[in-house]
Amino acid sequence: MLQLFAHPFSSYCWKVLIPLWADHTPFDYRHIEDGHPDEPANAAIVLGRSPFGQFPLLIDGDRAIFESTPIIDYLALHHSGPNRWIPDGEDGLRTRFLDRFFDLHVMTNMQKLVGDRLRPEGQRDPFGVAKARANLGKAYDWLEADLGDGPWAIGDTFTLADCTAAPALFYADWVEQIGLSRPCLVGYRARLLAHPVVARAVDEGRPYRAYFPLGAPDRD
Repeated sequence: MLQLFAHPFSSYCWKVLIPLWADHTPFDYRHIEDGHPDEPANAAIVLGRSPFGQFPLLIDGDRAIFESTPIIDYLALHHSGPNRWIPDGEDGLRTRFLDRFFDLHVMTNMQKLVGDRLRPEGQRDPFGVAKARANLGKAYDWLEADLGDGPWAIGDTFTLADCTAAPALFYADWVEQIGLSRPCLVGYRARLLAHPVVARAVDEGRPYRAYFPLGAPDRD
């Protein structure tokens, strides 16, 4: 059986859990969580199979795949289910572009703000934080203008782009609110969080909200 090494509060783990759950793909969920009885053994496997100790990590027999998008690509190729996460043609190109956009311009900037809070006093980066916050605003503005009228990023089809957008926008809005001046993006985030599989990811991560370095808001 597939083994997924992941933490239920991790944004990149959500990205992989969403298609696994949506496709009802059987897998063994190997928790990376302090205090979990299997955590020491699971953490040792991650360190041994991923050069930077990264998770999510997918193990399929002798193969180990890390990085969330390649994991979803691998699942689509070797363990496909009823959903097509990457469409053909132009829709496929846009899906991959939006996957990169949400990872690089939303998730990365959000993580800069969160990661800076974890730095020791005297080693923080106020210039980098201000730049990341401004870049998040630019990303929001571009998405507000470009997402279109469909319920999902690629019209009527829930794709890889939405798997990436859901955790990115969930956490990004916690650190820099999207705001009522961007109603299209606010509505898209709300639809994502109402999707049954995304809602499951949110609920399974709920017990760990105290981990959020900036303090989790009393919403969502």
